[in-house]
Amino acid sequence: MIILGLILLVLGFLLKISLLWILGIILLVVGAVLAILGAAGRAVGGRKHYF
Repeated sequence: MIILGLILLVLGFLLKISLLWILGIILLVVGAVLAILGAAGRAVGGRKHYF
């Protein structure tokens, strides 16, 4: 999820499409939160790791 967010951020910046930029930021934040919760050993949605 984090990698997809980075790809969307770069594409949104290069193509000057604000929707891709916003989606990229949202995916980065959600991916980071899930990664931090997973690293802390807390299961989110029945999964301990999100890849």
